[in-house]
Amino acid sequence: MIYKNVGRILHLLSLLVFLAFTLFPFYWMVSSSFKDQTDLLASPPVWTFVPSMAHYAEVWQDDKVFAAIRNSLIVASATTFLAIVLGAPAAYSLARFQFKGKKDLWFWFISNRMISPIVLALPIYLLAQSVGMLDTHLVLILIYLSFCLPIVVWICTDQFRSIPPDLEQAARLDNANQWDIFWRIYVPLGVPGIAVSAIFSFIFSWNELLYALVLTRSNVQTAPVIATSYMSGYELPWGKIMATGTLIVLPVTVFALFVSRHMVRGLTMGATK
Repeated sequence: MIYKNVGRILHLLSLLVFLAFTLFPFYWMVSSSFKDQTDLLASPPVWTFVPSMAHYAEVWQDDKVFAAIRNSLIVASATTFLAIVLGAPAAYSLARFQFKGKKDLWFWFISNRMISPIVLALPIYLLAQSVGMLDTHLVLILIYLSFCLPIVVWICTDQFRSIPPDLEQAARLDNANQWDIFWRIYVPLGVPGIAVSAIFSFIFSWNELLYALVLTRSNVQTAPVIATSYMSGYELPWGKIMATGTLIVLPVTVFALFVSRHMVRGLTMGATK
């Protein structure tokens, strides 16, 4: 009994250490955004300070920041919506139907994430330039959709496989067509997996930097691109960078909290049968 209690305490302590290690970068970013330049560059670091909104006021006056956040919201929201609309039916087909080439298609979805983005950056840039799509929302949405769609299919397929086939057979006895079965049975029961895949799609689309840096100029710059634009060889305005970073993280955090109740169930469903 004593060893069991000690094990639980050690397990709890390890979780707390891991939580602190994970959250510390976010704490440092947010706290640094409220420090003045002197406290930011102090060595050793300053842990107690008088909060200042000067950096947020500076960001607030910069129209480029809010334009970039708006562009990121447009691109990430559209990518997530299209990935769910296209990926959920595809996942249902892979989970419930047998057809020629199914294994090859499934392998393509899985292996899609193995391709390094830097390998495709130049060909995609040349292709977008040839069709006149550089510096547009559409080119980013299409590119992001190409690597968010496999994530949705992967997660939702496992989610739909965990739903008992007896429910589908019972619906067929009630003369339900294929669309009714998918929409009224699989979608409601698959909400946890759909929510998790939506979170991942939104986060990946929101945080992506390489393609946004290569394919945009001034009209459709996203939030990560604007954050890196502050860095120059002569000055590093850490306070403004941290304030911008906090504003960039905020929408993703709100979105994740909104669907967080589905995350654990969505990630674990299908793991055991």
